[in-house]
Amino acid sequence: MPILNEERHLAAAVRHVLSQDYPGDMEVVLAVGPSKDRTQEVADALAAEDPRVKVVPNPTGRTPAGLNAAIAASSHGIVARVDGHAMMPADYLRVAVETLEQTGADNVGGIMAAEGETPWEQAVAKAMTSKVGVGNARFHTGGEGGPADTVYLGVFRRSALDRVGGYDEAFLRAQDWEMNHRIRQTGGTVWFQPRMRVSYRPRPNAKALAKQYFHYGRWRRVVARQHKGTINLRYLAPPTAVVAFAAGLLGGFLFWPAWLVPAAYLVAIAAVSVPLGSGLGLKGRLCVPVALVTMHMSWGSGFLTSPRGLGSDSRTARAQHQDA
Repeated sequence: MPILNEERHLAAAVRHVLSQDYPGDMEVVLAVGPSKDRTQEVADALAAEDPRVKVVPNPTGRTPAGLNAAIAASSHGIVARVDGHAMMPADYLRVAVETLEQTGADNVGGIMAAEGETPWEQAVAKAMTSKVGVGNARFHTGGEGGPADTVYLGVFRRSALDRVGGYDEAFLRAQDWEMNHRIRQTGGTVWFQPRMRVSYRPRPNAKALAKQYFHYGRWRRVVARQHKGTINLRYLAPPTAVVAFAAGLLGGFLFWPAWLVPAAYLVAIAAVSVPLGSGLGLKGRLCVPVALVTMHMSWGSGFLTSPRGLGSDSRTARAQHQDA
């Protein structure tokens, strides 16, 4: 578990792991970064309470570095990635190991089941589990089990992690997608198992959500640059929406019908938000279109503005440079 500023959810997340009905031996390794809250104290207390919990430092605070540090400190042949705000169901590890054995896959993962506590978080959860919000990614929206490009979190064979050299620490975001791509390139299989559902807490406000999706877009562009042929229409939809929206907004000052383009987008978002907001209170329903627009525009803007030098210190980029 790579941990940074997770005082709010860490204890509950770790207890969800420790209460698994998995019949084999298990350990929990927390790679703790330099947090601004009491995360370090909470982690140390958890380790003092249960000998299965181990704490290792992650001085950079970066997720891929923390993952590699935790993997290096672990001792078993199967490695499960868990986030500090993810709540695992009791059968998660058992189902994962059974699926690894049945399919021969190198990595299995399931559904990122976004669930909110506040009206805003509940609205974001609705957006994050809809095709209009995130496309047709099965780990967001569900679907049949089978081979996949990537999955949420992941339960890996250590042999696969060793084969590809672990996470590329240059990828501050999209490190899961990038490593799963390398696993598949080296002959391995990534398997989506819908029975593995992990509760996920969305970002608590629009600013945090915008920052999250902006960086998602930036780093997905890096993956596309370094691994040719990995982009598709789903990933191009948000940047296309940003360009069309901005062009229509500015072009309307010269030719007013151009304003129909951003207006049509907003009307469409409002329309799809009605069924998405079903079951929420009034405040939550009003937040759904705000969440959708924030996700689309932030991801698209990040993709469009991703600097060419971003991720140039990755292993793939270095290898490409050496080949050139």
